[in-house]
Amino acid sequence: MPGISRRSLFVASAVGAAGALLPTGSRPAAAASEAAAACPGSYRAAYHFTVPDQWMNDPQRPVWIDGEYHYYYLYNPDYSTGGTTAGTAWRLATSTDLVSFTDRGIAVPKNTTPNGDVWSGSAVIDTGNTAGFGAGAVIVLATMAPDEVTQAQYLYYSTDGGRTFTPHGTDPVLPNPGVRDFRDPKVIRDEERGRWVMTLAENDKVGFYHSADLKSWTYVGGFIKGGIGVLECPDLFRIRAEDGTWKWVLGVSANGKGSGLPSTYAYWTGAFDGTSFTADASDPQWLDHGWDWYAAVTFDKRDENGTLDPAIRYAIGWMNHWDYANTTPTIECDGFNGTDSIVREVTLKRAADGTYYLASQPVAGLDGHVSRRVDLGDLEVDGTLLLDYTGTAYELTTEITWDQLTGAGLQLRRSSDGGRHIDAGIYGNYAFVNRGYTVSPDTSGRWQESRSPFDPSARTVRLRILIDRTSVEMFVDDGRYVHSTEAFPDPADTGLALFTIDGTAVFRNTVIREFTVG
Repeated sequence: MPGISRRSLFVASAVGAAGALLPTGSRPAAAASEAAAACPGSYRAAYHFTVPDQWMNDPQRPVWIDGEYHYYYLYNPDYSTGGTTAGTAWRLATSTDLVSFTDRGIAVPKNTTPNGDVWSGSAVIDTGNTAGFGAGAVIVLATMAPDEVTQAQYLYYSTDGGRTFTPHGTDPVLPNPGVRDFRDPKVIRDEERGRWVMTLAENDKVGFYHSADLKSWTYVGGFIKGGIGVLECPDLFRIRAEDGTWKWVLGVSANGKGSGLPSTYAYWTGAFDGTSFTADASDPQWLDHGWDWYAAVTFDKRDENGTLDPAIRYAIGWMNHWDYANTTPTIECDGFNGTDSIVREVTLKRAADGTYYLASQPVAGLDGHVSRRVDLGDLEVDGTLLLDYTGTAYELTTEITWDQLTGAGLQLRRSSDGGRHIDAGIYGNYAFVNRGYTVSPDTSGRWQESRSPFDPSARTVRLRILIDRTSVEMFVDDGRYVHSTEAFPDPADTGLALFTIDGTAVFRNTVIREFTVG
C-alpha cells in the first residue's frame, strides 16, 4: 500500500468506523460491551472461513501435508489494542475438504526477532532437503520490514509438519536492492531444471528469481505491467486445459479501479521457460469482477492419497478491500474482522475465438455439508415475485430464460418493506451485483455495482449465487465471470425476490441449499 505502511493498517481503527454501519438504533463509538449490546444479531459467516478473533488479511497458499490442507493466513491478535505489537503473524487452519477448517493457532510468530511482524509469502515442502533442514521440512519465505519501510525476504522452517516454525537467523535470504516495493514471494519447484523459482511483487513488475537451496537467490528477469496499480501477491502455475493444452498462468492482485477495471486478481495465460514469462496477450483477464476478492492464491488440487490433479487449481481470496478494510460491524458485534471467499475449483477453458480463460466454480466439498434443500422448480416472473423463503446464508442456483427483456435477477437479503436488498443478475449487455441498496462498506458510494460482460442474444443465463451473512458471490454461466462482494445487511433482512425488467422470464430449476459447517 503506497503512502502508508502495512503495519499501520493493522492497528485497530474499526471501533469508530464500524459504528456508522449499524442499523438505526445503534450507538456511536463506545466501549466493546456497549457495542455488543447495540448489535442486531451476528454477522459471522455461516459457511465461509472467518478468523476466530481479531484481524485477518492475506491468504497464504495452502499446502498438502499428511492428508490435510494446511492453510496459513495473516493474523493480528493485537488488532483491537494496536500499539507496538501491531502487525501480523501467520495463523494456521487445517482442512480435508476445504469447507470445514480446524484452527491450529499461530504457526509463524511475529516480533520474536528484531525484524518484527511477518507479511505475505509462501510455504513449500522441501522433499529433497535442498535447504538442509531435513527431507520434508516445510519452508516459509515471507516478507518482513524491520524499519517498516525496507522490505526483504526472510526464511522460516518447520520440522513438525508445518505446525510451528523457527526463523533461519535474522538476516534476509533476499535483501532489498534499494526499491520501495519488494514483497510477497511466491515459490514453486521447477523439477525439470532442478531449482526453485520465486516470483516477487516489485511495483509494476513481477520479478523472477532462481535458487538451488531456498537460502540464496539470483534475479533472472521480470514481467512488467503498468496501469493497474501496484502489483501484489504474484502467482505462477501450470495447468492443463480441457482440450489437453498445457498453459502457464501468471497472476497478481491489482487495483484497477482507476482504469475502470476490477481490483481483484488479474492473470495472463502464456508460456514460462523457467526464467521468463511470455503472455498470450498484453492485457490481463480477471478471475473476479467484484469488489472484494483480493490477495487471492491458487494451489494444488490433490485427492485423498495426495495425487495431483493437473487440470484443476483451487483458489481462495480475502473478501475485503484496502479502501475500507476497517469498515465492518463484525469486529464490534462478533469480535473479528476477516472473512474469506469460498474455495473455488478453477479450470482452464478455450473460448470460441481461441483464447484461453480460467473458469471458477465453488468447491465440491460444499456438497457434503448440505443441511436443507428447497426445490422451487420453474418460476415465471413478470415484474417482481416475492418468494416464500427467508434466510441469511444459502446457495441459490437457477437458469433464467426469456424471449425479450432488458434485465432479470434476484433481490437478496431483502427487508420486509422491500426498501433494502442486494441485486444480482443481468441487465442489457452486462451481469452485475449491486450492494448500493443495503449497508455497504464503501462509504464513498462510488463502488456499489460490479459488472462483467454478457451477451443478451443468448436469452439465457445460469446463475449460481452464494449468499452469506456479509457476502455475495455470483458465478455466471460456466464461471468465467464471478462477482465477489462484501456487504452488511441488517440480520433481520432475510427476504428473497425474483425480478424482471421490461419483459417476462422463466427461472428454471431454481434450487436453494443451506449448509451446516462444524
